[in-house]
Amino acid sequence: MNLKDLYINYFVSKGHKQIPSAPVVPENDASVLFNTAGMQPLIPYLMGKPHPYGTRLVDYQKCIRTNDLDSVGDVTHHTFFEMLGNWSLGDYFKKESIEYSFEFLTKVLNIPVEKLAVTVYKGDDQIPKDEVSIFCWESLGIPSERIACLGKEDNFWIAGETGPCGGDTEIFYFRSNDEAPKVFDPEDARWVEIWNNVFMEYVKKEDGTVELLPKKNVDTGMGLERVVAVLEGVNDNYKSSVWLDIINKICEISNLPYEGNEKSIRIIADHIRTSVFILADEAGVVPSNTDRGYILRRLIRRMLRHARKLNIDLNSDFEETLAKMIISKYAKYYGELKQNEEHIIDELKKEKVKFSKTLEKGLKVFAKETEGLTEIDKNLAFKLYDTYGFPIELTLELASEKNLKVDEAGFAEKFKEHQEKSRTASKGMFKGGLAGDSETETRYHTATHLLNAALKITVNKDVHQKGSNINNERMRFDFSCDHKLTPEELQKTEELVNKWINEDLEVSVKEMSKEEAVQIGAEHSFIDRYPDIVTVYFIGDVSKEICMGPHVKSTKEIGKFKIVKEEASSAGVRRIKAVIEAE
Repeated sequence: MNLKDLYINYFVSKGHKQIPSAPVVPENDASVLFNTAGMQPLIPYLMGKPHPYGTRLVDYQKCIRTNDLDSVGDVTHHTFFEMLGNWSLGDYFKKESIEYSFEFLTKVLNIPVEKLAVTVYKGDDQIPKDEVSIFCWESLGIPSERIACLGKEDNFWIAGETGPCGGDTEIFYFRSNDEAPKVFDPEDARWVEIWNNVFMEYVKKEDGTVELLPKKNVDTGMGLERVVAVLEGVNDNYKSSVWLDIINKICEISNLPYEGNEKSIRIIADHIRTSVFILADEAGVVPSNTDRGYILRRLIRRMLRHARKLNIDLNSDFEETLAKMIISKYAKYYGELKQNEEHIIDELKKEKVKFSKTLEKGLKVFAKETEGLTEIDKNLAFKLYDTYGFPIELTLELASEKNLKVDEAGFAEKFKEHQEKSRTASKGMFKGGLAGDSETETRYHTATHLLNAALKITVNKDVHQKGSNINNERMRFDFSCDHKLTPEELQKTEELVNKWINEDLEVSVKEMSKEEAVQIGAEHSFIDRYPDIVTVYFIGDVSKEICMGPHVKSTKEIGKFKIVKEEASSAGVRRIKAVIEAE
């Protein structure tokens, strides 16, 4: 039995209900491009909303993190990974959570106690030191020398600037054949974090003070890839059973050994897996120059660059071979992979053809712009990287053939700036989504329901939502449609939405079974992924939709709706951008 099954079965035996993995593209969170953690789809419930499955939950969640995309190639970084998590929503708290974690690690996975150490929150001027967790760990056999008390930067969690928060306890494994030191040093790289238990028992207010929450929650997470590597005793994650089959296949295709070619082989393995999962998602993401499509394009093209570096024939079907291996490997747990296999293969092939043309163009640009030069400056080196997908290694290789120097230090400086901009943008998005219950965003969210309903009347009854993005300035709504909307269609749509707003329609909510929601015609996406009990929002008699919210109480609160742009999003998907003006 693999780690996923062991984990799920254990927590089910402790009264937890298994919930399905959410899509990699968030359904109700415009703050991030992809779900980055197991807790992210559960934020509304951690904030206090009742979960249809109850107060004890367990799952494995598909996650994608791209902040450190360019670090992939070392022994630890992945873009796609699976997060194992269990939650208590106002049910058990520190003692039980710690006991469950300890029992699973030492009794189910048979990890020796002497290989474990923990960190806890040391407290501050408002929140006391976490003596409860210390006592629990010591009672289970973790000596005090193996318990480190750390500050907010290491052992504290909060959603945004305000809201539910609390200290956490992190569990570390001694990843070395050396004898574990008696005293735990969190800075010793041989100690690897494998589990995090977050205890949300406080709420931080706008004035900076904290109060106890009436309902305390537990949020835990354990990265599958890292833990499998730990259990199998390998210091390179890509040498674990999670990766071994795909790594061996890449070696076979390239006719090269893993040793000496590790970086390129890891990148190919990681990026093809992540690309497959993005393409399988029902959100319909395809390679493009914006948002998620841009990330997907970067992943595929970086994978292809490294395949080329290993002398893999790009005219072969190597990407199809690898994609099919991944689909077969994960189909048991994620049915969308097999369902969308043809689409996945097709998009990978199309992007490969486009990349080949771009590469060819880039080589011509390189030849033209380096004519008469003695050195490639930082701006040209970065242009080749950013516009034509040339890694610095390729630029160096081509430069050496023409006896040209390259400003590597200058390139590194510009590359670092590029990374910092990406990280800053990502952080901003995440923070914004967690604070996404503002009055303005609530009005925009309700407006998407009206827009969806209006498009079914003014354009086509078979129009369905494919995605949305909301902030305090505008809303963006993606929907299925096979043509560019005419000026008349756009005008009629805008007028109909405003008509409903002016009618001051009541917005009501009702919980019901998933089957009942479908029977009454509630708008929905990915119905097989919803729990047995769903929340349906009704806007007068014009809209009924399965949704988590937030929403206004009546349409008059929304304001004047105005469409500012209509454009293509991806194949068969159109995009409307709109604003709300105060009346």
